[in-house]
Amino acid sequence: MRTHRVPNREVYVWQLPVRFFHWINALAIVVLCITGYIIGVAPPLQSASAPEFNYWFGVIRFIHFVAAFVFIINFLFRLYWAFAGNTFAKWNNYIPLTKRQWRGIFDTIRVDALLATPKPIYDIGHNSLAAFTYFGVFILFILQSATGLAMYSEESNFFLFKLFTPLIYWLNGFSVVRQIHHALMWLFIIFAIVHIYLVVYHDYIERNGITSSMIGGWKFIPEPVIRDYEKVARKKAELERLKQTEKRLKKKRESKESA
Repeated sequence: MRTHRVPNREVYVWQLPVRFFHWINALAIVVLCITGYIIGVAPPLQSASAPEFNYWFGVIRFIHFVAAFVFIINFLFRLYWAFAGNTFAKWNNYIPLTKRQWRGIFDTIRVDALLATPKPIYDIGHNSLAAFTYFGVFILFILQSATGLAMYSEESNFFLFKLFTPLIYWLNGFSVVRQIHHALMWLFIIFAIVHIYLVVYHDYIERNGITSSMIGGWKFIPEPVIRDYEKVARKKAELERLKQTEKRLKKKRESKESA
């Protein structure tokens, strides 16, 4: 078992809204996958009980719809928090815009997929590969929500749902939309399996509390990683101050010229 050779610092990474989003999202996806599979297969489960207890399929569909709306509202909140949250929740963590992020992606692939080195890859928030993967999953969220709302629009007169009706015609019919929706469900299931495996794996090799951090919000990060992060943050802050100063000077020059 690996032991820490450098001191760790406790860092508050995941704010309460992010943790709420994660667990609400996980529960909603589990409910959606179970009920969605039953709806797709539709087994003939009937009993000799009273008629009011035989409406099992309608109950399954109702649970599916409720979970779907919870899923969509929760996702919309996460999009908002990608701009309102702390630095670890920001949208730019999920899109590789810098050389540092791309280097982190390739380094993590070497550890996760190729097992080329036992050296753990430390990041305070998501590692670059995980963050980029979550960006892809967010795209799946949008596609799954759009196809689900398109199918739901066939039985609803609410104008917001009717906005998704053209999707049925663009994709050549209800059946195609349904197949896409069902296929995306299996992608979510595969992602969940890989996600759980990698979280446990990284928790084992990094010993930084990655699993418990989504409950309490805290991770245990080696001091050199934090110092490097703080150095980069200072550079960004300095660049931002310079930009603001340039804007103020530009406004002053423009006001003088117009006077």
